[in-house]
Amino acid sequence: MSHTKKALSSTPRNVLTDTFVCAWCGLTVSAAACDGTRRNHCPSCLHSQHVLDHVEGGPSDCHGRMTPISIAVLRTGDWMVIHRCVGCDELTSNPVRADDNQLVLMRMAVRPLAQPPFPLEVFGEL
Repeated sequence: MSHTKKALSSTPRNVLTDTFVCAWCGLTVSAAACDGTRRNHCPSCLHSQHVLDHVEGGPSDCHGRMTPISIAVLRTGDWMVIHRCVGCDELTSNPVRADDNQLVLMRMAVRPLAQPPFPLEVFGEL
């Protein structure tokens, strides 16, 4: 997501006025999620931008688009969106926000069941 006000920079800013434009779908997004927490991905398509280096810490030199690839569920029951950078392949996890697109979240969550790495006909033979 290209940032109009560097919404995801490490510089302290007023999260209520920061916005960014999603690099994938073009939606102008508030950096504040509906629950007041800071968001780092588009609530519509769930794409993000690689602005933090999670391996070495600090800002990322990559700035590639982060594609949502799956969902992880923590022991607490909280859902996390797993992103992969299209530029450098770094993986990150980010909390699902209450206003994230529920259809996209469910599609990612059921994808392993809908597209298993083996033929489903095997179950008919059991």
